This record gives sequence, structure tokens and C-alpha cells, in this order.
Amino acid sequence: MLALAVGLLLSGCGSILLPKPADPPTLFALNDSALIATTTAVQPNISANAAAPTLIVNAMRAASGYATAFIVYTRRANEIEYFNDSRWVQSPAEMLTPLIARALDRTSAYRAVVRAPTSARGDWLLDTELVRLQHDFSVTPSRVRLTLRAHLIDTTTHRVLGVKDFDATVVSASEDARGGVVAANLAVQQVMAELARYCATQTSR
Repeated sequence: MLALAVGLLLSGCGSILLPKPADPPTLFALNDSALIATTTAVQPNISANAAAPTLIVNAMRAASGYATAFIVYTRRANEIEYFNDSRWVQSPAEMLTPLIARALDRTSAYRAVVRAPTSARGDWLLDTELVRLQHDFSVTPSRVRLTLRAHLIDTTTHRVLGVKDFDATVVSASEDARGGVVAANLAVQQVMAELARYCATQTSR
């Protein structure tokens, strides 16, 4: 009985001394909820029909430091850090690829917009790279900057039709990860609209 009591006492002390498990991180997503009205305003006078081209959208690449689900922030030039308690549900590049395809499809400039890998044959190929998506606390108020680089390629000639950077900076709604996420989504909506307009204009020539 004495041994049992000592054992129970020790096990109780052990449970008290165990560290409390860390709270799981808050997960956030990028979306295009405000994109329909934006792309409608800039859509070119091209109707989707059998003569319209097909566009293949490759999976987005990400620059070093951004191929992660961690949310990036910076306080000093050329130095990036990650929030501990907040993350994206996927890496930004993974979330942005389908948003690009939807933005392009809404222009009605293409017979079809297809994401790679695919067996479909396309007239145009769009390569994109996430150059940066970071919450900058080196300025007040803080702000989020998103930069994408796009390469538009003619699949018949393999000629690069154009290379263009798309950049948006939005002031954060608050000085924390949640405010940065709100700003990031606004930046995404701006860049998606500009990218869709650029591609539709270039491929209609």
C-alpha cells in the first residue's frame, strides 16, 4: 500500500510538472473573393469560342524563403522571419496557382484555361514565380508587399512573348499576422486583376 501511494504521488507530481502543450497555430488562406467585379471591369473584348486560344498555367514556383506555409515578415532589410503562431493553410505559391487560373478564365479571352500537369495542348503557357509575399514591420504603419513574375510563352514557337513583374503594396489593417493576412488578400486581388488583363491583352494580338 505504501509503495502504491508513493507511486500515485510521484505520477501526480509528474503530471503537474509536464509542460503545457503549445496552442496550435492559427491558419489563414489567400482568396479572390473580390476578384469577379475587378476582372469584369478590365476584361477585353474577346469572346470565348472555338477560335479562342487555350492557355496552360504551370504550377507557381517560389523564391528562396517563400516556399513554405510559414507567414513571412521582416523588420530589417534583407532579413526575413516567420510568425510562430500563424501559418498559411498551404504555401502561398500553392494557393495562388488556382487563383491565377480562375482570374484568367473570367476574362473570357480563352477557349480554356488549364492547369498543368495536363495532357491538353495549349496555345500559350504561363509560368509564374512568387518573388515575395511579406509583412514589412520596418515602416509604420506596417504593410504587405506581394510581387509575382510572369513569363508568357508561345507553345508553338517556344518564344517568350513577355516577362512582367506584378507588384502590390497594401497597408496592414493591424500590427499583427491577422492584419497582414487581410492586406495580403487585397494585394492578391490587385495582382490577379493586373495579371489577367496583361495576359488577355498580350495573347489577343
